[in-house]
Amino acid sequence: MAQIKSRKHNRSAQLMALAASLPLLAHAANPEDDVTQLPTITVKSEAESKYKADNLSSAKYTQPLLDTPQTISVIKKEILQEQGATSLVEALRNTPGITLQLGENGNTSAGDAFQMRGFSTQTSTYVDGVRDLGAISRDVFNIDQIEVVKGPSGSEAGRGAASGYINLVSKLPQSESSQEISATYNTAQHTRLSADINQAINPNTAFRLNVMGQEGGIEGRDYIENNSYAIAPSIAFGLNTATRLYLYSQHIRQRNIPDGGIPTVGMQGFYNTDSLLATAPKVNRENFYGHVNDYEDVDADMFTAKIESDLTDQLKLTNITRVAKTHMNRVLTGINTGANGLRTNGSSNPAEWEVNRSRQGVDQENKILANQSTLNWSVKTGAVQHDVVAGMEFLKEQQSSKLMATQMPGEATADTPWANLYHPDRNQAMPALIYNGGYTDGETQTAAAYLFDTLKFGERFQLNGGVRVDYYETDYQGLTLPRGGNALVATDLSTHDTLFSWKLGAVYKPTLNSSIYAAYAKSLTPPGSANFSLSESGNDAINAKPQETHHYEVGSKWELLQGKLALAAAAYRTENENQSTIDPISQLAVQEGKKRVDGIELSAVGQMTENWNLSAGVAHMKVKQLNQRSTSATTLSERWSPEWTASLWSTYDWAGFKLGLGARYVDEQKRVVTDSNAPANMPNIPGYVVFDALAGYNFNKNASLNLNLYNLADKEYISTLNNGGGRVVLGQPRSAAISLNYKF
Repeated sequence: MAQIKSRKHNRSAQLMALAASLPLLAHAANPEDDVTQLPTITVKSEAESKYKADNLSSAKYTQPLLDTPQTISVIKKEILQEQGATSLVEALRNTPGITLQLGENGNTSAGDAFQMRGFSTQTSTYVDGVRDLGAISRDVFNIDQIEVVKGPSGSEAGRGAASGYINLVSKLPQSESSQEISATYNTAQHTRLSADINQAINPNTAFRLNVMGQEGGIEGRDYIENNSYAIAPSIAFGLNTATRLYLYSQHIRQRNIPDGGIPTVGMQGFYNTDSLLATAPKVNRENFYGHVNDYEDVDADMFTAKIESDLTDQLKLTNITRVAKTHMNRVLTGINTGANGLRTNGSSNPAEWEVNRSRQGVDQENKILANQSTLNWSVKTGAVQHDVVAGMEFLKEQQSSKLMATQMPGEATADTPWANLYHPDRNQAMPALIYNGGYTDGETQTAAAYLFDTLKFGERFQLNGGVRVDYYETDYQGLTLPRGGNALVATDLSTHDTLFSWKLGAVYKPTLNSSIYAAYAKSLTPPGSANFSLSESGNDAINAKPQETHHYEVGSKWELLQGKLALAAAAYRTENENQSTIDPISQLAVQEGKKRVDGIELSAVGQMTENWNLSAGVAHMKVKQLNQRSTSATTLSERWSPEWTASLWSTYDWAGFKLGLGARYVDEQKRVVTDSNAPANMPNIPGYVVFDALAGYNFNKNASLNLNLYNLADKEYISTLNNGGGRVVLGQPRSAAISLNYKF
């Protein structure tokens, strides 16, 4: 692993080269700098707001958000820039009802692992309407807006999406030239440089280039690094014509030192049968329990061709074709604080206490080949206006993993040294991870057809319905080592089925700027949806029925202040059936488990006054598990599902100055949710409130400076807790970042 350390110098050189090239790129994008040009006149609608979005990017949604019978949040790039948010996880803090996950016991989840409305959405992330796979922490450098669609969305997104999905909208070339460069430095000595250069070649052709490079540490952590580099070139033909062609790609390289977290010793809720450990003090939050040779390398490449053609005034065709590959190779030394994960070594001196560690390796590759065609047709039959959407989608998705261990099958277990609990040494000798000959290889091919129609009966009443039919085939091969086994065992399984997902909604408009709606949706999650892995039993068994999700929602949306402020309120019930559980009599696995989520959400987004912008939301939900049993206990609720979450971001502009205030609230999150009375370690994550602030100044129309302050009260809170309750990642401590933005 020696080469891992040597790459640091190469990365620094790359970042310096990027910084030096940004002004050159901007200058090159303006070959006519010496030519006198007339001032550009930009026409904006009266209702335009930098926080508020009026429509979704997908051709499957034909109506404005105001008239769409579903809870949808749109996070625009302007908010992300003000907050200094650079990752998808940071961006989603603007939407209540989303929580993060850390993984199972000694294993650490990779990439964007989060839950929404009580369901995992790790495989429900999309880019421009096409599913995006891979264990990657997504960056927002090339994102125009983030669309969070809540509620089962199988009719739009396909299999899964039991609680909705997240769609990332790529930046594409525009007919008006613009150039912007940003540089950020924070108190963790982390540097980030980015550029967004859009150059119109002629009235119908434009080129856009987004680049990003960042290096440095993570707030509140020793030795952890976040180093990534990305480039996203794109070109558009036929702008301002009836047929537009977009060719774009994205290439991301991440070279990180991963974070396995810290032990939960001393935290509220910590429990241990040893009285000394039960009353032990906390560890230093900066402690690094990994090894000097730990690394995380991610390479993600995506190529897309998109065609939009206005066949007639009433008929439009959209086709998107994509090929993408993501590869992650990671070696991480994680702590394992289970029943026997801590020891005092017979001493009352904490300096001699130790925590168990394990070596973990991931070598995973995801591929996708997709083609999606959508036809939009606006037609009138008698007095009824129809907005019809019809389309087809073809997908080939693959996930392959090479298994790693510290010894070959049948060999004696290699001992991983324990770490000193309070003073871990990252230079301790560790057994090397090797490929043990095992692998998993899963593939799903899907052919889908969908049809939607919005019927408008005058100006007051609308009906919205749609159906999607998916035929899929999943094949899985593996060579794995069973728990406690000493030889690799081969698996070769396959399954196929046809899925019918549908939705129906009714909208009544009391005024032109308001709506009241009721909606129902059904979505299906077949075996192998989460990780392309099939088995002989459980939810991923080849003979298992797809999980069914039924969703009921009523709500109202209003636009106030001449359309500049959007208000929304919704109440919903979501039920997921056919979950695997244990029959109390036969003690065999049956699909009788059920999850029910009841919730209410409120939001306000837009302009309060000409200078005051607001984005706020609050969500309340109760998640219950019904008939969900194990051999020893009954599950009463869903883990990691707080009853209350809320978010706020508000800014005020005055005389070139910008002041902003943000707040995030997350209620208690339960880890232990069974009827067992046995004492448990860390039964919950305590609730918390975090405040952020912004102070900025516009020197002129081109240059601006922002100072972001995070966690003003320096609140210590748990951001994520692993399933076993033994290790945590704490939230960002009080910190600051300064950003300089320059527009050409």
